[in-house]
Amino acid sequence: MTGTTTPRFRLGFLTHVQSRGDDLARTYRNAQDLFVVADELGFDIGWVAQHHVPLAGGGLSSPWTFLAHAAARTTRIRLGTAITVLPLEDPVRLAEDVATVDTLSGGRVEVGVGSGASPTEYAAFGRDVARKRELTTESLNLLRTALAGEEVRTPGFRVQPAPGDFTDRLWQGVFSAEGAAHAAAGGSHLLLNRAAYGYDAPTDEVQRPWADAYLDAWDRPRRPRIGLSRFVFPAKDRRTALAHISDDVHRAALRMAGNGAFPAGLDADEALRRFHAFHGHPDEIVAALGKEQVLPVATDLITQFNPAVPDHDAAVRALELIATEVAPALGWRPAPRPATATAGA
Repeated sequence: MTGTTTPRFRLGFLTHVQSRGDDLARTYRNAQDLFVVADELGFDIGWVAQHHVPLAGGGLSSPWTFLAHAAARTTRIRLGTAITVLPLEDPVRLAEDVATVDTLSGGRVEVGVGSGASPTEYAAFGRDVARKRELTTESLNLLRTALAGEEVRTPGFRVQPAPGDFTDRLWQGVFSAEGAAHAAAGGSHLLLNRAAYGYDAPTDEVQRPWADAYLDAWDRPRRPRIGLSRFVFPAKDRRTALAHISDDVHRAALRMAGNGAFPAGLDADEALRRFHAFHGHPDEIVAALGKEQVLPVATDLITQFNPAVPDHDAAVRALELIATEVAPALGWRPAPRPATATAGA
């Protein structure tokens, strides 16, 4: 590192692969197009979320198949899951998928895992949701072993293709200070959600102690990474942004009130606050993110639009504004593109 004391932060985006229609083929194509656009804009990494139970307008049950296709359409952007629901996967089989996509992409894969929370999903896969933490720990240990190229489950068996070095490419999503310290103890990087459910305090006030607990517990020689997921939707002005996101966010908050994540009867403004939404003109977003309490210790800013489902053109425009106006004002810059070999070289 030369000329600076603070390593460059990485810029990412996360899609839950949703749309407003019922044409899932188009929904998936549009989500693939976001990876292409983000690749061209210089985003460092694109993430997808796994959901086995359908979301409104889509959802993605098979993220590694999706990322294999994204790998073929992009050249430099890294590809990750935030998250793969690990207890519902065979970790050895998952390691094979991860290693395959990593090989096809030229080593661009990162793996984010978590426990999930849907009783329906656990029941469908024959797993006990009451054991989700235990199952996550067991599966993550086995996944680490498999991705290290070591023998797994029986003498002489190793996953193939032979994995690259995943020592610094495993992430864990958590929802408490205890979970954050546990992730650090295992050597995983930390993924923090866009909102803290079940709390009245602002999300960043809730999550900053989690980030601090993670950093305090980290004892590895390599640099710890904190991926901060945030709802960021820039537009030409606040009114335009609200036209694209407000109704969706309000409906999502009312649905989540049904399971106690948010209080009942909240209005649209409170729904936006509960989802810790950064929206409006890029200058407004930059000013608001300047007060964000977790961002100063984050190494990765992961922007997303969910639970809003803006139309495809609006989503593309928002990505453009994030990469050209919001992130640069926060100190981000695109990584230099690899030199292209000249003809005959």
